[in-house]
Amino acid sequence: MAVLVLAGLAPGPAGAIPAFARQYQMSCAACHAAFPRLNEFGEQFVAMNYRLPNWKAGTVSGGDDMLALPASVPFAMRAQAYVQRRQAGAIDVVTGEKTSAGTDIQAPYLVKLLSSAPLSDHVSYYFYGIFAEKGENGLTIIEDAWFSHDDVFGTGTAMMLGQFQVSDLMFPRELRMTFQDYMVYRMGGLTYDRGVLFSREAGPLELALGWVNGNGIEDNVGINSPGYKRPDHLFDDDSGKAVFGRVGTRAGPVTVGLFAYSGSQKNATGPAGTGHGPRDTGKTAVGLDLSGKAGDRTWWFAQVIRNEWDGFLDPARKYTWTGGFIGVDYVHSDKWTFSCLYNHVDAGDLAGTDTVYEGLDMRTLTLTASYYFMRNVKGVIEANADLLDTVARTGTYYTGHLEGENYFLLGFDAAF
Repeated sequence: MAVLVLAGLAPGPAGAIPAFARQYQMSCAACHAAFPRLNEFGEQFVAMNYRLPNWKAGTVSGGDDMLALPASVPFAMRAQAYVQRRQAGAIDVVTGEKTSAGTDIQAPYLVKLLSSAPLSDHVSYYFYGIFAEKGENGLTIIEDAWFSHDDVFGTGTAMMLGQFQVSDLMFPRELRMTFQDYMVYRMGGLTYDRGVLFSREAGPLELALGWVNGNGIEDNVGINSPGYKRPDHLFDDDSGKAVFGRVGTRAGPVTVGLFAYSGSQKNATGPAGTGHGPRDTGKTAVGLDLSGKAGDRTWWFAQVIRNEWDGFLDPARKYTWTGGFIGVDYVHSDKWTFSCLYNHVDAGDLAGTDTVYEGLDMRTLTLTASYYFMRNVKGVIEANADLLDTVARTGTYYTGHLEGENYFLLGFDAAF
């Protein structure tokens, strides 16, 4: 434990949560340049373990120094609804049968319950649950869910335990201004996992180190090896853990970070590589992230990650591929924000494998305009241009860039 504490991994910012605004009687604009993008005060709020110094004001103690309950349970909601006009559809990789809808009404796109509060002078919690997402009504799933301690053993080291996104070390997906995602994180499997994170500052450096199960947050199995099923479950499917970390610093107006990840994943099998095999195969990633601010209203950010999947398809071969993105957010006024995001992914050694992983290839340019009816309610207009040419099927399966990813989207995004 002492060795772990001396390392570090910085907890990433969570999504917009108006429960904080209600608790401290402040406008959302105190922490957000434009919801959900954080401003400097919002970043400091996160660094202070999601609290202000007067966090105990208004809590209920009942005269007990060992109790500080929120006066009311701190809940918030986030809801999204969209209409898309798009080109891409769902294609069966074996038969080529296609399902498509030129105009798609995606409402609700997402309904989410969020909660967070300080529990003691050093411990806070955060979680959100999804009630509906991407057409799956009746879905209930917890994604972010963790406890955090900002001063483990009085060392000044912060710790987070629970479910979180590995990619939050660089650019949290929950805080992006575009509907379009930071695709290299999703393609590389660097999003949600269960683990423990430690973080601390060392002079001009932010040091980070973490351990996660490496198999995501969806799988678990009941324990029955003693002969009869026991009430506990295995969350992980092997004894190995993935290790990852980041070293960051500021170079003038620019923040620079180096990221590394080392773990394992199951091999791909089945038609077009759509299944998971029994083999544990090596998985590593190395990345560079850059970010900064131009003036008072413009934020820019960039990420590149090189991935190596050892034996993922052929046990005797290493597969290397690279991806990244560049983005700019411009807060024009209280009413309008404009964003631009370019995603670039090269399938590398996975190209020509007649698997779905040929489809890692991606070149898209996304332009987004957000109009704020209120601080916490915005209309979204987004256009996505696919810069790659479509290709005809060349192998046994229907894989590769068979159709473009052009779309135009209108909708609402609100937190309350």
